[in-house]
Amino acid sequence: MNAASTPLIELDGIRKSYNLGRPNEAEVLHGVSFTLDTGEFAALIGPSGSGKSTLLNIIGLLEPMTAGSYRIQGEQVSGLDDAGLTLRRRAALGFVFQFHHLLPAFTALENVTLPALMRDGSVSAAQREHARAVLAAMGLGEAMAKRPGELSGGMQQRVAIARALVMQPPLVLADEPTGNLDRASSDEVFALMRRMHAELKTSFLVVTHDPRLAERCDRIIELVDGRVESDERPVKTPA
Repeated sequence: MNAASTPLIELDGIRKSYNLGRPNEAEVLHGVSFTLDTGEFAALIGPSGSGKSTLLNIIGLLEPMTAGSYRIQGEQVSGLDDAGLTLRRRAALGFVFQFHHLLPAFTALENVTLPALMRDGSVSAAQREHARAVLAAMGLGEAMAKRPGELSGGMQQRVAIARALVMQPPLVLADEPTGNLDRASSDEVFALMRRMHAELKTSFLVVTHDPRLAERCDRIIELVDGRVESDERPVKTPA
């Protein structure tokens, strides 16, 4: 299989159980399988308790699976140790959460350069300039020196998206990125993610409860009771 045909991520029979070997053992993912190709913008939907956040944590290398196979860009990651998982996560993945998790004492620019600081131990002039460019692309050119408490909720989430994109990961995982915003801010943030996807060719996997936003994705994967219930590509209505 050549690089062009290798899926960006490949999940095969992913299972996740908690309290293994105990009377209250519970399996929350029951053999989840799908692939995501480079450049896709997909939604992961499903009712509360269906396993979406658990699955996203496994894809994000934040939580181990109990059984199954998971490959990122063709590399099997299930056998990596903690150091290997950290390196793979930093190289391949960006994260956006419902709550922005920005450091309140840091400016917008400092928050966006944080991934470089964590990876390299310092931030180079080139990395800082790149972070400025990403923030400017987000429409935050005038907000770089402001701290999170000085920004609106929508602006805070745009900073969080800039932080996720700044290291140019092939995949961004977004867990309810608009769940804490009003409708207008949600639409603005989602449109920004779509624009960044188009411009940077970064893949996105977005967990959302908002059917309006899911329908704007190129693909909708529905998880029900820990299983893939459907995997569809919405028919786009001509403007």
